[in-house]
Amino acid sequence: MLERVAVRADGDVSTAELSGYIRQHANSKWFSLFKVPMSVYCISGTDSTRRFNRFIQRIGEAPVVYDSVLAERGRADMEAAVRNLGYLQGSVSLQEKRKKRRAEVRYQVHTGKRYIVDAIGYRIDDPAVEELVLRDTLESLLYPGMPFDANVLNEERSRLTSLLQNTGYYRFTKSHVRFEADTTLGDQRVALTLCIPLYRATVTDTLRPHQRYAIGTVNYLTDLEPQTFKQQRAQLDSMVVRSLHFYQHRDMPLRPLFLVNKTDLRPGRLFHESDVQSTYSNLSSLSAVMGTSVTLEPSATAPDTLDAYVSVLMGKRHGVSAELEGTNSAGDFGAAVSLGYQNRNLFRRSALLSLKLRGAFEAIKGLEGYTDENYIEYSAEANLNFPEFMLPFLSRRFRRAVNAQSIASLMFDSQDRPEFHRRVLTAAWRYRWNRFDLKRQHRVDLLDLNYVFMPWISETFQREYLSDAGSRNAILRYNYENLFIMKAGYTFQYTSVPPNMQNATYGKNAFSVRASIESAGNLLYGLSHLLDGQHSDRLDAYTLFNIAYAQYVKGDFDFVKSFSFDDRNSLAVHLAVGVAYPYGNSTVLPYEKRYFSGGANSVRGWSVRGLGPGSFTGSDGKVDFIRQTGDMHLDMSAEYRTHLFWKIDGAVFVDAGNIWTLRDYEEQPGGQFRFDTFWKQIAVAYGLGIRLNFGYFILRLDGGMKAVNPAYESGRERYPIIHPRFGRDFQLHFAVGLPY
Repeated sequence: MLERVAVRADGDVSTAELSGYIRQHANSKWFSLFKVPMSVYCISGTDSTRRFNRFIQRIGEAPVVYDSVLAERGRADMEAAVRNLGYLQGSVSLQEKRKKRRAEVRYQVHTGKRYIVDAIGYRIDDPAVEELVLRDTLESLLYPGMPFDANVLNEERSRLTSLLQNTGYYRFTKSHVRFEADTTLGDQRVALTLCIPLYRATVTDTLRPHQRYAIGTVNYLTDLEPQTFKQQRAQLDSMVVRSLHFYQHRDMPLRPLFLVNKTDLRPGRLFHESDVQSTYSNLSSLSAVMGTSVTLEPSATAPDTLDAYVSVLMGKRHGVSAELEGTNSAGDFGAAVSLGYQNRNLFRRSALLSLKLRGAFEAIKGLEGYTDENYIEYSAEANLNFPEFMLPFLSRRFRRAVNAQSIASLMFDSQDRPEFHRRVLTAAWRYRWNRFDLKRQHRVDLLDLNYVFMPWISETFQREYLSDAGSRNAILRYNYENLFIMKAGYTFQYTSVPPNMQNATYGKNAFSVRASIESAGNLLYGLSHLLDGQHSDRLDAYTLFNIAYAQYVKGDFDFVKSFSFDDRNSLAVHLAVGVAYPYGNSTVLPYEKRYFSGGANSVRGWSVRGLGPGSFTGSDGKVDFIRQTGDMHLDMSAEYRTHLFWKIDGAVFVDAGNIWTLRDYEEQPGGQFRFDTFWKQIAVAYGLGIRLNFGYFILRLDGGMKAVNPAYESGRERYPIIHPRFGRDFQLHFAVGLPY
């Protein structure tokens, strides 16, 4: 049985990368320590006809029996990889150590001295191609003094192929680029020559210059394939818009001019592979389109042109949905139902209209001092998504270079509780766009309006929480006033692995960065001063239509990085920082904009909103949803992730963080951020997690234990990691998706 495989090198090469050439790996270990999957497999019996045995074998892992033939193949592949890195005299030896029925294997890499490129020459037989290549040498990956690395040479072949395919050379491929290396110079120096011969389709053809192609006719086919189109062309309706031909059996489901703006292929323009890819990406992102393809064929009338056939397969225009859910909040049972409608091709521009109606009911009992009322909520939401920039003065080149969305949204929400009635109206206009590699994403909230209206507050709630001087809470009171928020913001996100790859940072060497900033109330505050606007002495704030408006600035930064050890074990680290400052017309942040800590995606030793701010804690240790909020937050986490068996993954994590207020609020003693004390108020938790990983989504269950509790300055309660008490310090969290 194969017990261990290792790679050792005496030179400056990455043993982690060379490990990819190993044909056989030892049995996997949980957290790199315990061979539990193999032990599970060994529990099964030898009778494979029994269903139980097959199930155990499927979720376990069979013992790896050492194969010397596979080991030798891996050695040969590894040696070739070392020489491709420029160590032409490098070698890899295979060392076996056998003891009883166990085998340990070590690949010892001897690199020797690395070869260096001394000079670079060019031999290009086609003068037109030669001119393009030599003109672009500043972008070349090759330079004198570089290591003689075959991987870099292959990247240069790809770069040149892309260069020529984007300047009209439709039939140019990587196979037309080759390198000749003279290693006889001595002292590990190499004379490198880049060669591009003339074009020849087959070995029997004569050599000729590479053909440059232009785009001929561009044909848009709706619900047609090119072959079907040629057979039915006479029966199809057609039109020509800006030199593009449109064919369909019925009225065009999409406006031709809209499709023209989504197309980078133009008759008479030189062939560019990037135009084909951007056209394909533009059309594939449309909600009304189920599938698309772009086919190029040499023209029958002109040998140097390519006719383009853009096939668009339309999806269903209308869709409806319904959802039913049940709730149980502290023993109060409730239910909710929602109905949705989608029109995926509004205005024949693939605009997506989404409408949603929702109603909820909860039977509330046991509230002393209140009339026997239940909780009733209903809401209506409308979203209109245009797959383009609805914004003037943008160049056509920029519009075609990005995948953009313009989004308008409107929502009304009504909540009736025994304590109060609350109405919320929101409206927004925002833009989202990204390059077609999907790694960089931008979002601009041009205008975001929120109006909170409290038409009724019960006398009991008013007396006990808002009016009584002994229990007066500025934060609580502020959140039960009518409030208007007008904000704008910008968000940037970069992901090293495109987000269309599910769970992009899960178990891979990947990272993502997200930064955002938003501001509210500045324009209204300036106009209030300039025009001598209304001012409320009771609220000590300017008002708009007798409603106070919020003024603040808020910034957030989030970073996630994963380190992959092998295909089963990885480490993920996370850092999140956020600061929001109320000023001018506000002394308290709106509740929706405040930070909280604890829960499934924060410091997991605490319940949701159960931590902070600072050393503050709720009365009698209970969660105080209003006062356990802050103006800034810090979250840090490290999580070791491992595959256990079947679709089950495990995790060990350590979390740290807290929230703080920027102002010293009387109702939140110990909550203000101070440079000399904040580090003492960082909470720490640790725990274990189980994940059910289906690839396209993940269900997880995390159990966190408190390690350092900032609510206590000293004593056993401050360091529960030393004096743990399960009932006091443990929290269980169920969630969908990874915590970061």
